[in-house]
Amino acid sequence: MASIKQQFEIPGKMKMWSMTLIGVGLLALILGFITKGASSDVHEKAVFWGTILYNSIFFLLICNASMFFICATTLAMGGWSTTFRRVPEAISTLVPIFGSVAAILMCYIVLSGKSYIYNWLDPKVVADSVELKGKAGFLSPGLFITWTILSIGLWSLLGMKMRSLSKEADDTNFDSTTGQKFIWRNTVIAGLFIVWFALTVGSVTPWFWLMSIDGAWYSTMYSWYTFASSFVTGMALIGIWVIYLKNKGYLELTNNEHLHDIGKFMFAFSIFWTYLWFDQYMLIWYSNQPEETIYFKDRVQGAYKGIFFLNLIINFICPLLILMKKSAKRNYTLMTFMCVLIIFGHWLDFYQMVMGSVSRGQVSMGWLDFGIMAFYVGLLIFFVGRALASKPLLSRNNPFLKESIIHHT
Repeated sequence: MASIKQQFEIPGKMKMWSMTLIGVGLLALILGFITKGASSDVHEKAVFWGTILYNSIFFLLICNASMFFICATTLAMGGWSTTFRRVPEAISTLVPIFGSVAAILMCYIVLSGKSYIYNWLDPKVVADSVELKGKAGFLSPGLFITWTILSIGLWSLLGMKMRSLSKEADDTNFDSTTGQKFIWRNTVIAGLFIVWFALTVGSVTPWFWLMSIDGAWYSTMYSWYTFASSFVTGMALIGIWVIYLKNKGYLELTNNEHLHDIGKFMFAFSIFWTYLWFDQYMLIWYSNQPEETIYFKDRVQGAYKGIFFLNLIINFICPLLILMKKSAKRNYTLMTFMCVLIIFGHWLDFYQMVMGSVSRGQVSMGWLDFGIMAFYVGLLIFFVGRALASKPLLSRNNPFLKESIIHHT
């Protein structure tokens, strides 16, 4: 393995693009605050804070999906991803960073009582709503903040522990005994992460952060819908970085077999997302209860109708038609196109999830949305590049490395 390029060197163009995008994002943030955030118009304020909110949650969840992927494959004893494992590890290093930003933002929104984002913060609205009165014990600032800090804190700590265990395989030559202990420790931490992930992303956290924007509305499928959207986007993000590194001459032991499996995850979870998209809508349409259908009224019949159904085209029809073929999942150009399209499509999905409630009846998408997105993309490129350069790209002593090298689909 001496001839394999194990140390990533950050190209000058990557640094330039990351700094440029961060600069554009900061400029958009400043201008957005001046023109919208500091405006006396409540709607403009709602657009400003809502835009930052959905971007911060979206990028946090897709980066956290990388650690979910690592832990899920660890529990499944799936060693096939070992040759490119450092890619999702690098992406997951952003969870503490993006998580801190998201936590500060949401705590500020809640503590400052911005009821134009979360309507349950307004006592008058709660007093006039039977549904909100019934949820008053759950939708409280104290519980919201506590759960937010616990969610992000444990994601970060358990993720850091998984990465530190992975680093041990760089310098330690395992024998059968130490190798088994290494796998067991990984399995324990991965199991803890998966359990906490199920209690947060798969359950309570999306209820607080996203669903409670429409405080009176509820859906039993909402958390799964959010998970499916963030996980398929997370796999697309991993796919982009794997292809980029391959094109730069790195990850020599990662081949078309591995890329094919990444593509299968993207295809499968695009179908799973669509299943949840349809079932959530169909069940609410069928029951036709006012407290449930209000969520879809603005999205299906109002200003967001085009974006709502565009989601279905980008996030279902395109993956279905393009990624179904085996050859497409092994084609770098098609995979890159689909990765970018899926990331954009689900960013658009998070936009309508939040702004469809914050800015009812008026699609506000414009320069601020793309500016804030540029800021997060710039940060992602900068910190992932730095994480990749901080340690070898190949965990050479990992007990599953051989399995990954000979992996065949």
